[in-house]
Amino acid sequence: MIIGLDVGGTHTDAVLLSENGLERDIKVPTDTSNLFNTVLSGFDLLLDGIDSAKIKRIVISTTLTTNSVVQKQLNPVGIIVSSGPGIDPELFRRGEHFYAVSGSIDHRGRERQPINRNEIEQISEKMQHAGIEYVGVIGKFSPRNPAHEIEICEILKKNFPTVFLGHRVSGNLNFPRRISTVHLNTAVYSMHKNFFNAVNDTLKQKGLTAPIQILKADGGTMNLRTSMEFPGQTILSGPAASVMGSIHHAPADKDVLVLDIGGTTTDIAIIVNRAPLLEPVGIGRGKYKSLIRALQTTSRGIGGDSQVTVIEKYIEKTDVEQNGSETISRKKIKALKIGPDRQGPALAFGGPALTPTDAMIWLGIMDGGDKKLSEEGLTLLSEALELSIDQTAEKIFYQTCTTIVNLANQMVEQINSKPVYTVHEFLEGYQIKPQLILLLGGPASHFSDAIQKISGIPTMAVPHSSVANAIGAALARTTCEVSLLVDTERGVATAPEENFTATVSTSYRKDDAINTALALLEKKAVNSGADLKNFEAEVTEFQSFNIVRQFAPRGKIFRIKMQVKPGLIKGFSHGF
Repeated sequence: MIIGLDVGGTHTDAVLLSENGLERDIKVPTDTSNLFNTVLSGFDLLLDGIDSAKIKRIVISTTLTTNSVVQKQLNPVGIIVSSGPGIDPELFRRGEHFYAVSGSIDHRGRERQPINRNEIEQISEKMQHAGIEYVGVIGKFSPRNPAHEIEICEILKKNFPTVFLGHRVSGNLNFPRRISTVHLNTAVYSMHKNFFNAVNDTLKQKGLTAPIQILKADGGTMNLRTSMEFPGQTILSGPAASVMGSIHHAPADKDVLVLDIGGTTTDIAIIVNRAPLLEPVGIGRGKYKSLIRALQTTSRGIGGDSQVTVIEKYIEKTDVEQNGSETISRKKIKALKIGPDRQGPALAFGGPALTPTDAMIWLGIMDGGDKKLSEEGLTLLSEALELSIDQTAEKIFYQTCTTIVNLANQMVEQINSKPVYTVHEFLEGYQIKPQLILLLGGPASHFSDAIQKISGIPTMAVPHSSVANAIGAALARTTCEVSLLVDTERGVATAPEENFTATVSTSYRKDDAINTALALLEKKAVNSGADLKNFEAEVTEFQSFNIVRQFAPRGKIFRIKMQVKPGLIKGFSHGF
């Protein structure tokens, strides 16, 4: 049996799966002030009467790190950057304790200027006095040669036991994004560590010895130990769970729009030929552009529990006179505003504000709650709008559905304005044309008919839609990637992320590079918690360059990226 747990902004969902399908599912309110107790209460209900020895895998999707970034609750950390000539690292400053230091390595990994050990020791003392606990170190060309980052780390580690290094986060050469990525990893580390260590300890007390996996932003999983090294990869794991929960229901050879309608937000994603779209470089939030691989999703503040209010706005009307002149008049009207705020549950369930859920309960679209409480809120709103209660409820419901469809269309237009990447390939010149909409989330089934009518696209709620995110997390395959650089002139093959260096001969060829990368990938996947029966490798990027000096060939440079193909684990697809 396996467990999937998805901690959302409104509810936390937990599922217990076996080879026969969904054995048990529960839903508990999320207490954002105490996520730890929320998770534990979910496990208590899910495992009541279950032999813990039968649990073989646990996967958790969480909004913990995402919320800390969105709410700007990042801990102060130290950042040391070594850039060399050609770029001013101050342009990419992150926080108060940001230090640009001497030393440089060129684009082929050759040292041009050594670091100054005294300079690093002085900075270390400053950060200690400032109460800094965690530090990130980034060199401009560290993916080509991490020696300077490692040397700086050796100086720091006597005072700072946890130091994040830039060459470990990605094989891509993008110095500004590398700075942001290391900063994010360093800043969210403390809360990530405390939360998941507490979960791990508690599960052991319950007799659960199954490995714990964390869902990443790219739709794959990593084990708890690996997540301690890359906590930033858990950013956007919630939307990734939506996508993974819908892949099994997406037809092949079709573009599918995925809408996860929750109580607080609606997450939107796109699947092409059963493969989710990927952010080609890395996720960006505001000015922070990172190298963290992620599925391409967008989240908007509209859902079943969004607050509904009346606002005043002006509409303009243009009248054309007989002489051709134009007269513009403005008229003040009352209009509905739905979201992005959520004050709590619907009025019908004891909440403080009117919501789309109240409108659906009144219209008979969904059952539950106290209809009289919904009526009270609708009555007040209907008086302000000068409509009947029925008209007001219908207006709320259809405006909610229309807003969600419009947001989805905006995402499609935005994606179609740029090159399209899936987790498997680059689709040159491809234009997304959704042919099916899959709905997930608690209220999903209640929105299906209306969204189909408004969008004109066949729409269906996936089976077990209210807990599909947790199912998606539980079934996600462990993923990782490696980047290998080979320079046959220098006689060296390196993968700094994997702490790998080897000598090579001038006869080293493409097949040798692929075999080396494959061996590194398999080792990394196993260390990240992968089961080799779910191991499917693929080359995502390969480049080959000839080195020519004085019109004569001197060697070759190979650059290769390989990944574990994202997808679902085998043996647990029945009934989902």
